[in-house]
Amino acid sequence: MITKMFTVGMLHTNCYVVGCTETREGLIIDPGFETDLEAKRVMKEIDQLKLRVRYIVNTHGHFDHTTGNGIMKKLTGVPILIHEYDAPMLADSTKNLPMLSGLRTASLSPADQMLYDGDVVQIGSVTLKIIHTPGHSRGSISLLGTDTVFTGDTLFAGSIGRTDLPNSSYEEIMLSLKKLVTLPDYMKVYPGHGPTSTIGEEKRHNPFLQNLSTSPDTF
Repeated sequence: MITKMFTVGMLHTNCYVVGCTETREGLIIDPGFETDLEAKRVMKEIDQLKLRVRYIVNTHGHFDHTTGNGIMKKLTGVPILIHEYDAPMLADSTKNLPMLSGLRTASLSPADQMLYDGDVVQIGSVTLKIIHTPGHSRGSISLLGTDTVFTGDTLFAGSIGRTDLPNSSYEEIMLSLKKLVTLPDYMKVYPGHGPTSTIGEEKRHNPFLQNLSTSPDTF
């Protein structure tokens, strides 16, 4: 699996390009860039990797993860995927929190396809399973691969996403973390902000994961 990370936007969001080494099919996770220059940087990498983008996937609907949806859809012509609970944020700028940064509202690009817990997004031989991990937002998701998990703003290296925002919940994010903590220690964590980590590192050092149940779960 090909994984390229770009840090974009004023809130330093991690945007990911994921691809299949065999078929060269790919997808973009959280295009949160705010300028054409950032979009061109991502597209240049996609072209150099000779990837054919199939999907744009949002881990949740907040502006810092979605402001590049419109330009990327225009450049690639592919559908935008997001969990059903956060889909309204893509159609109504008053719901995706642009006021927190003073960001000028970007042009809206409604969702083309809803995601649900247990769904699978397939690109060539790469399978990413959708885990509904609410708490930071009602429709937050993580994308689970063979040895990687893209956690959006649910789990960071050493921390977790904010739960003081509209439609967020500390109780729900803790339940979501209980799901993630059952993953194997070797699983690499690609978060929505900040450096990468592993599930093992987070279990050992992340204070929010201490004393959580590690009983096996099935995804």
